[in-house]
Amino acid sequence: MLRYTIRRFVFAVPMLLMISLIIFTILAFAPGDPAGALPLTIPAEVREAYRESLGLNDGFWGRWIKWVRAMFWYEPQHAIESIGNFCIGDCIDPGERIISFSSRSPAVDTIYERLPQTVWVLGLGLLFGIMIAIPIGIYSAYKQYSAFDNVGSFVSVVGWSMPVYWTGLILIFIFSVNLKWFPSFYDTTHDVQFTSWSSIWIQIKQLIMPVTVLSLFNAAAFSRFTRASVLDNLNQDYVRTARSKGLREFLVINRHVVRNSMIPVVTLIALSSAGIFSGAILTETVFRINGTGSLLITALGQADTPMLQTLTFFIAVMTVFFNIIADILYGLLDPRIRYD
Repeated sequence: MLRYTIRRFVFAVPMLLMISLIIFTILAFAPGDPAGALPLTIPAEVREAYRESLGLNDGFWGRWIKWVRAMFWYEPQHAIESIGNFCIGDCIDPGERIISFSSRSPAVDTIYERLPQTVWVLGLGLLFGIMIAIPIGIYSAYKQYSAFDNVGSFVSVVGWSMPVYWTGLILIFIFSVNLKWFPSFYDTTHDVQFTSWSSIWIQIKQLIMPVTVLSLFNAAAFSRFTRASVLDNLNQDYVRTARSKGLREFLVINRHVVRNSMIPVVTLIALSSAGIFSGAILTETVFRINGTGSLLITALGQADTPMLQTLTFFIAVMTVFFNIIADILYGLLDPRIRYD
């Protein structure tokens, strides 16, 4: 397993290089130019000088190599230096990092500032969605066509069909406008002090509605997926064999059926986990969460190519990482799967 894990991480490097080239190519040739946002009264030579200062007149391959060098070397080096409060050789020149066109600050620093808000909301939404969905999906499959299964299936279909922005607006109207229980928007400036109950309670209150919206949406998808996977395994020969040997029903379901049924569910969870870092654009917009989803929309509107390239590549890295984690979990869930 260790050799397989190391091999997967090593093979991930050329894969990420290819992904970076694809992302860079698409965004480099996409319509839109930061110089186009300048007032029309600005002379052409000033506009051209502005493009030159952003490096837009450099060749495609030169810009890509410069971006890859910054992403794979300068940005990790800067992160290590910031954490350890020391310099590796010569300290990194800020100009060698990936600079946003709009803010003229390092793109990675901006993403790092926005990431906690997104992780708070989407991470908890995914966690609670999994905690709700898996038990419901297992029990619905075990009690197929029962009243619990019918109600659970109906609620799952409704939850999956309702857009998150519509659910969010309904919750805001009920619990913020009418009942005034929770704030209608997320205060990203609030610094959570875990030693203060009042600070923790403020954070909980502003998390309840966006986390509820995402939890219900995730639970609806995961529960249906879990139910289908468990139903598929309940009719397998090994389940009948385990029952014929006299094993208790609890052990048959939890030790055999659930364990094998979790493999496709783990795949779905791994892909959803990578989405935590990309942000929920609609949810962040409805609740005014200043996270990575809103950052992506802002960068797209401003034709901020370095920010878009860095954020998209960061999402790709997380997708590859969580897929490797899922492959490792396959071997732990199913003893028939061996990688060495």
